[in-house]
Amino acid sequence: MTKGKKYGCRIVKDGSIWNAEIIRRITSKKTVVSKSQGGFATESEAQEWGNKELELFSMKLKEQNKLRSELRKREAEKAEKK
Repeated sequence: MTKGKKYGCRIVKDGSIWNAEIIRRITSKKTVVSKSQGGFATESEAQEWGNKELELFSMKLKEQNKLRSELRKREAEKAEKK
């Protein structure tokens, strides 16, 4: 079983406008757009925004996961004391 990327950036052309989307892979066949931005004049602008936002998005997720982990640890310690 291969392990793929859960989050990625997709660039879509809509007429003469480029859109960038941060996508999340739910299953091997299904993806969901987590964040998007449209109205870019060129593909490179859209790609640049997508890469930058993907990095920020992943940093926020890591921070949220860290906070949730600490909260679970505190709750587990509190339950042990009872």
